[in-house]
Amino acid sequence: MWKLGRAFREVGAWLWLGTEDLVFCSRTPNIDRLAGGGVKLTQHLAAAPLCTPSRAAFLTGRYPIRSGMAAQNQVGVFIFSASSGGLPPSEITFAKLLKSQGYTTALIGKWHLGTNCHNSSDFCHHPLSHGFDYFHGIPVTNLRDCKPGEGSVFTTAFRLLVFIPLQVLALALLTLAGLRWLGLFRVPPALIFSLLFLAALVLGLLLCFLHFFRPLNCFLMRNHDITQQPMSYDNLTQRLTADAVRFIQRWVPPSSPAGCLLGFHICSTHFPLRSRCGFSGRFGRFEHSFFSLSGQILDVLDELKLANNTLIYFSSDQGAHVEEVTVKGELHGGSNGIYKGGKATNWEGGIRVPGILRWPGVIQAGLELDAPTSNMDLFPTVANLAGAPLPEDRIIDGRDLMPLLLGQSQRSDHEFLFHYCNFYLNAVRWHPRNSTSIWKAFFFTPKFSPEGANGCFATHVCFCHGHSITHHDPPLLFDISQDPRETDPLTPTSEPRFWEILEVMQQAAAHHTRTLQDVPDQLSPGNIIWKPWLQMCCSWSGLSCQCDREKEEGRGSH
Repeated sequence: MWKLGRAFREVGAWLWLGTEDLVFCSRTPNIDRLAGGGVKLTQHLAAAPLCTPSRAAFLTGRYPIRSGMAAQNQVGVFIFSASSGGLPPSEITFAKLLKSQGYTTALIGKWHLGTNCHNSSDFCHHPLSHGFDYFHGIPVTNLRDCKPGEGSVFTTAFRLLVFIPLQVLALALLTLAGLRWLGLFRVPPALIFSLLFLAALVLGLLLCFLHFFRPLNCFLMRNHDITQQPMSYDNLTQRLTADAVRFIQRWVPPSSPAGCLLGFHICSTHFPLRSRCGFSGRFGRFEHSFFSLSGQILDVLDELKLANNTLIYFSSDQGAHVEEVTVKGELHGGSNGIYKGGKATNWEGGIRVPGILRWPGVIQAGLELDAPTSNMDLFPTVANLAGAPLPEDRIIDGRDLMPLLLGQSQRSDHEFLFHYCNFYLNAVRWHPRNSTSIWKAFFFTPKFSPEGANGCFATHVCFCHGHSITHHDPPLLFDISQDPRETDPLTPTSEPRFWEILEVMQQAAAHHTRTLQDVPDQLSPGNIIWKPWLQMCCSWSGLSCQCDREKEEGRGSH
């Protein structure tokens, strides 16, 4: 959630409740309460189907390709805390804009936009360098590797980089031993030693990775300090929720006359869903507990009489990760309902996310809007409400939502939206003026595996180029207003204006690409690789980083 107030320049608080992967739940009374008191955007779209680029787009109001936050290789997110890539310091977030207007700003939860550039304490990509006064949460991401016993997302990499090389080395050693035993070949001892050394090296690297990955990458920070390494999932969501409540209570004017901004990025809906953030039991119980905690934040706003001058935004950074299935066949990644695909794809299941905004007395309660909107739209919306001028030295791709939310306009200012799969323009969405149709054209689509599946289960996630995709010429065309499931691509026979529609969309794509500038790739192999000089460690204990300062610091002040 993001919290603001005082209408219009009177938004005293902004509150954003953000989740990592969209999940559909049967019982969500507090989200129902939020939606019932506000506006539901039924075609709200993430600017990217992965965490890192989507979050970059949300905070900056710009397609992630403009900031270098769209990978040109297969890895589209940051995995290691000691990577040098991240949201560039030159980027302007709406937190920076609000801070310049006197707002107190905080981010609690997941960041996933980088930390350091040149050493382990420069914090060039850290939230505090991007406009936030306070940060408490996870600097990287919430992988299943972070919790013992939950398995690993690196299974495919282990097979390719460890198990297959070990099998090759073992076969070579057996072959050489057999040839030597038969007297057919004199095997130099140095060759045997070299092969054994290589096998030991590969195995040793695997054991080191398994031992060190969790403490080096799965930790909690408060501002610039590590408070728990490795992090504990015991009551994690409850702890972060309590911190968010404390922040709101301490913000109450006159401590911050202009207002406050609170970003609350929950980890608990990220895979795997069961027992991930301190809840146990069945899937539904887990989700119910998470949404009950979100109600605590709504309750404190009511108690402090801040609800009427607080604009709340609820969303997710992408769709559910449908390939997140255990070896036992248990679905841990959630569901995207009727929508095709999921996380890492630009099918509707990967990018259509919740969009709820509530501002009592200003935004009409119970309203549903079907116009295409983007998570990039929060940037200009927040800036205009706070009276902060938009940057003039860069393109802002988001559009102010207030005319739509106030009923001053019946349609979004987005005639076209562009859907990127990492660095690559994957699809275009067109909502023509004076038309109810919403056209969507795919230039390529991922190859689902196994055939007929609803995701890329063989690789755990879909990729964006090479042999992992199918190119379409002409592009694959859908009318999302009639076919939201994207099951029936249109043809010149079924749609008389087929070629005309594609021509307009391809011209729009060409115009859009001409606005792009070359920028450093923040997710290049050189930027995402682990660098020991960037590694943060609270204290070395038993050849690993280990500390727990959460309890004592939790009792302290912000």
